[in-house]
Amino acid sequence: MDYLRSFGSAAVSTLVQKSGLNLPFSLGPKVYSCETFWNLYDATKRDDGSLVSVFEYDLTNPLNKSTIPLARNSLRKLRSIRHPDVLRFIDVVESDSAICIMTERVRPLPLALSGSSSKAAHEREDWLLWGLHRISVALTFLNDSASSTHGNVRPNAIFITPSGEWKLGGFEVLSNPKDDISVIYNMGGLIPDAMACAPPEVKKGGWSVLKEYPVSAADGYALGLLLHAVFNPTHPSPPTAQPPHPPPQPSSRGAIPSSIFPSFKKLLNPNAKSRLSPKNLLDIGMAESGGEGCGFFVHNRLVKVCAGLDGFNLSSESDKASFLRTLRDSASSFPPEFASYRILPCIVSALEFGGASAATIVPLVLQFGKNVVPDEYSTIIIAPLVKLFASPDRGTRIALLDNLPEFAEKLDKKTVVDKVWPNLQTGFTDTVAVIREATVRAIVLLSPKLSDRILNNELLRHLARLQSDPESSIRTNTCVLIGRLGPVLGYNTKRKVLVPAFSMALKDPFVHARVAGVMAFMATAECFEVEDVAGRVVPAIVGATLDKEKLVRDQAFKAVELFVKRLEIHASTMVNAPSTTKFASLINYLLAAGHSNNRRGRERSTQPSRCFHASWPCQFSDGRSSGSHRMGCLVTR
Repeated sequence: MDYLRSFGSAAVSTLVQKSGLNLPFSLGPKVYSCETFWNLYDATKRDDGSLVSVFEYDLTNPLNKSTIPLARNSLRKLRSIRHPDVLRFIDVVESDSAICIMTERVRPLPLALSGSSSKAAHEREDWLLWGLHRISVALTFLNDSASSTHGNVRPNAIFITPSGEWKLGGFEVLSNPKDDISVIYNMGGLIPDAMACAPPEVKKGGWSVLKEYPVSAADGYALGLLLHAVFNPTHPSPPTAQPPHPPPQPSSRGAIPSSIFPSFKKLLNPNAKSRLSPKNLLDIGMAESGGEGCGFFVHNRLVKVCAGLDGFNLSSESDKASFLRTLRDSASSFPPEFASYRILPCIVSALEFGGASAATIVPLVLQFGKNVVPDEYSTIIIAPLVKLFASPDRGTRIALLDNLPEFAEKLDKKTVVDKVWPNLQTGFTDTVAVIREATVRAIVLLSPKLSDRILNNELLRHLARLQSDPESSIRTNTCVLIGRLGPVLGYNTKRKVLVPAFSMALKDPFVHARVAGVMAFMATAECFEVEDVAGRVVPAIVGATLDKEKLVRDQAFKAVELFVKRLEIHASTMVNAPSTTKFASLINYLLAAGHSNNRRGRERSTQPSRCFHASWPCQFSDGRSSGSHRMGCLVTR
């Protein structure tokens, strides 16, 4: 209750106190006092936490008693009219003290206009024309499909969504001549400053005179005044708005684009029967050709993008590819709010249908996502992408995996464990090799966010299977991945898994897999106990020093040197540690032992292709020299 008293109105607080209602929203700060006697608040929907707006009409205010029928008319019309360009109704709470209408989150056009002054001139013009296009569509629907007159078209009756879209509201006097209660004819003058948007015929004969004219007559004139107001917000109303209503002159154009100025003059025609209607304006603006003064809507880039988004799923693949190229090439030029709340939801939704476009759409989502504020990135970008991991479409899966480096850091551990991993692991057993390999590469990025249970059990079982994969590149990458995972595995897991896994890679017929096995041993050098180094690691690597490929041999000698040096350091700390000279004999002994193990079970050649002999002086522990000792031949075919 204190929250409501701090931020809400007295009417809302009284509503809760007297009625005991459980409001479906949490009221936030007051945003605006609308000219049409509504107070606008930011709010949060209780059941899902989504952002909404609340329009509050105080029924207890004595000044509002005469306009209560208008408030109820607005509620009735808003509740019944559903159109993409009309303010979206969600819920309402009514009592004896107030009417609270909950809608989508919006802010009034006057506030948005003041905030758009910092935009570049061409960006602001594009946004204004796009907005006027949407209002023209909404008015055309009301005039033609609903056979109604809005009667209150002005900046305060238009609201802007977070995406920058214009939505028509202000339905206080919206009337159909066939309605039993057509409030515009009897109560149109009760709206504050009603004559500001009234056409000449109303100023001469009152609101009831509209019965004699087309339902679009008043709205067409008000649309012309709105056009002037948004392009010239600091200018007074054009002279044509006052008697004797002279036609607009070129000198009054101000910032109105020259392309739409001819239509602007026709909207303000004092003759109602010859006046341009919102539908006429829409037709002229959407005409591809027709000479000067046409096409000002159809060539607007925001209008074109919205049309492309709305029809994307029904377009051919070639049209989709062309549209996506257009988005990609002009991504940086769109207003941030338009990209975040209008383009992104549409192209993410398109991914649910899969197809060849996924490879283009996912990078595009991430490209537009760079403009999203950090607080909203997880909601707008991460949540939809994570959801797509459950898609059975392979094109979508490979697109997500290929672009994972762009958003992996933004994933939290809980999301990876609970939502990504259960779907991602199916890629290890996919019948398409590209998916299996991309899944292996993805684990490198996600491994820091996997739980110990997944790392030491589920993941290693998948990798053990992939070490025998038919694709050599997958076997190689699997070995590389195990090498990278080595330091974070559990102690017992390291001792059981690493040596067998890397030793298996050393026997792989693919040269780069064998190289990966040697390098994996080196990358995980600190993971092995010194006893394992001497008894298991070095003997496993020594055989690779005589590999048929020089690339493997060179790397194997480096690995042997690395591990033997570690043994040497450890041995120097032992009691009666051998001298460096005596330790050299140990190196050669281990090399010989490794070679012997490598050739065990194979038939020895009687004609060696190459022999390496090594001689070294030996010493006993008491310091006596044994002279020269000759090592047997290391043979490779």
